[in-house]
Amino acid sequence: MITLRKANERGNAEHGWLHSNHTFSFAGYYDPKHMGYSVLRVINEDRIDGATGFDTHGHRDMEIISYVIDGALEHRDSMGTKAVIMPGEVQRMSAGTGVRHSEYNHLQDKQTHFLQIWILPEKAGVEPGYAQKSFANDFGCSDMVLVASKNGRNGSITINQDVDMYVVKAQDMGEKVFKTYPHRHTWVQVIKGDVKVEGATLTNGDGAAIDNVDVMKLEWSKGSEFIVFDLP
Repeated sequence: MITLRKANERGNAEHGWLHSNHTFSFAGYYDPKHMGYSVLRVINEDRIDGATGFDTHGHRDMEIISYVIDGALEHRDSMGTKAVIMPGEVQRMSAGTGVRHSEYNHLQDKQTHFLQIWILPEKAGVEPGYAQKSFANDFGCSDMVLVASKNGRNGSITINQDVDMYVVKAQDMGEKVFKTYPHRHTWVQVIKGDVKVEGATLTNGDGAAIDNVDVMKLEWSKGSEFIVFDLP
């Protein structure tokens, strides 16, 4: 079973410096039919104008992942982390018992385009943590690359939840038969390109929930970029 979430159906927020589309309910956008999916709570596609960003604010008991599509995202937090996240990199911040952070466009005269992803943790009250890694060399294979997992297998960053997060940044067209399980859930989020999932075609900004299948067939066009979440 596949349930589509088309890009033009998402919530929208315009704040002058921030242009955001919300796959699920977030801040001023509320839709009781779209409160999240499994442990996936937020997928925001954000565009931040040059030299602007999110001032210091707090989070707790959430796994927050940033995936930069274009530009450069500057991160600072109360754990003492100072970093710039670039395309090809994945960042995970575990808010746990509480953390404060800011996120700014590191560029002065160009937008930074990124996905902000929130995942509910397996348990509350963990120690806050941070991880960041470049997968740029791996993405050259035009295949699904595991970028985050509970146990950090295959060189992925760890996450405090039974979630596998895969990224495809395809140099060429391709296809994959992905093993799933009826008791688990899968979400596909397309960033750009054309991706066919179980016979349905998704394009820029589209998402889809896939349930009650043993295997999922994916086909994608050259230049496609998308994320697959394997969820409990």
